[in-house]
Amino acid sequence: MIDKAKVKARAAMLCASAVALFLPAAAVAEPIIDSGDTAWLLTSTALVLFMTIPGLSLFYAGLVRSKNVLSVMMHCFSIACAVSILWMLVGYSLAFSDGGGLNAIIGGFSNFLLMGVERSSVVGTIPETLFVVFQLTFAIITPALIVGAFAERMRFSAMLTFSLLWVLLVYCPIAHMVWGGGLLGELGLQDFAGGLVVHLTAGTSALIAALVIKPRRGFPNTPMPPHNLSMSISGAGMLWVGWFGFNGGSALVAGNDAGMAILVTHISAASASLMWIALERIRYGKPSVLGIVTGMVAGLGSITPASGTVGPIGALIIGSSAGFVCFFATHFLKRKMKIDDALDVFPVHGIGGALGTLLLALLMGSAIGGIGYSDGMPMSSQFMVQLIGVAVVFMWTAVLTWLCLRITGAFTDLRIEESKEIDGLDINDHEEKGYSL
Repeated sequence: MIDKAKVKARAAMLCASAVALFLPAAAVAEPIIDSGDTAWLLTSTALVLFMTIPGLSLFYAGLVRSKNVLSVMMHCFSIACAVSILWMLVGYSLAFSDGGGLNAIIGGFSNFLLMGVERSSVVGTIPETLFVVFQLTFAIITPALIVGAFAERMRFSAMLTFSLLWVLLVYCPIAHMVWGGGLLGELGLQDFAGGLVVHLTAGTSALIAALVIKPRRGFPNTPMPPHNLSMSISGAGMLWVGWFGFNGGSALVAGNDAGMAILVTHISAASASLMWIALERIRYGKPSVLGIVTGMVAGLGSITPASGTVGPIGALIIGSSAGFVCFFATHFLKRKMKIDDALDVFPVHGIGGALGTLLLALLMGSAIGGIGYSDGMPMSSQFMVQLIGVAVVFMWTAVLTWLCLRITGAFTDLRIEESKEIDGLDINDHEEKGYSL
């Protein structure tokens, strides 16, 4: 991901140089919007929103029991609506404006209510309005991912309150620190499309939420299989397609970087899926549909931070590693630790995002198709920067997520009553049923 401040500065320098060389009498150079870049970002924005609605909604809905199918879809849909308004009010400003003395951690209020974002505003070669909504789609899908951790037991009002607090206290500061000119970006951290900003934050928050809200009734002794894997694999396919906009769009231009990002995204997803079902075949005798789609998500999440820095060889290594590591992390969390992260958000997104963030430092060399190390920075130095980034994001997210849950719990019960959990959230939270057969 290219942060707004750097893109604006680079565009301003190029425009000034052109004026000095060819139009010496001109006083002001107007920023130029590239129609190709704009068209690609318009497409990418639609693709990333498509990942949440309907992609993630269908993926998660198929994985829960039938009595909770509408609940998890309602969570994803309502988050999209509520976060959109919050982003317009203050979220974008906190993530991408200048925070003055606190700029290392958080932005300011100069873009409150999107003031200053006009039809003529430009970021690089695209309208700033498009940059705003593209970034909004990332802010939407991140808390929606967390829904999978507390599926089937968190009440709707608590979920919505928590999600809005979480975007303000976790997502916006982390996005600013990494992409908005904050301390991690200035340190040289590489996170092209959100391995830390999206996946590690969502995964870490999922772990904390699962610990605070406690397991579902009957876990781990009562089987809780997915009720509709056909629905889940349909949603997974939408996620795979949408991820091309997620990673490819993060280049902010329609060019070589976007093309390579899409290529490595596809390779990582495919290799992780194959690794996952190979491990299932070895361990359980048969590969599963649930396994291949879970492996796909692990591969996509892991390549996300590296999609702008590694080449096809690096993508193959990252994807295969993600399939292997996330497979065993999933089984360890549920079977050994007995933590009910219902839809495996932490072992897939959290572990996967951190894994890709660290591996990119080892795989971005130009000899294997990567972009190379900037300013002569050795591999070991880049790895340490990545490790610091993982540690900072994990600790910030864990502490602030716990705080968000405690604040939410002070106003409403986090968890639905046991009798209502037995009947399901669909009927008790929404007075509706997913199926009337």
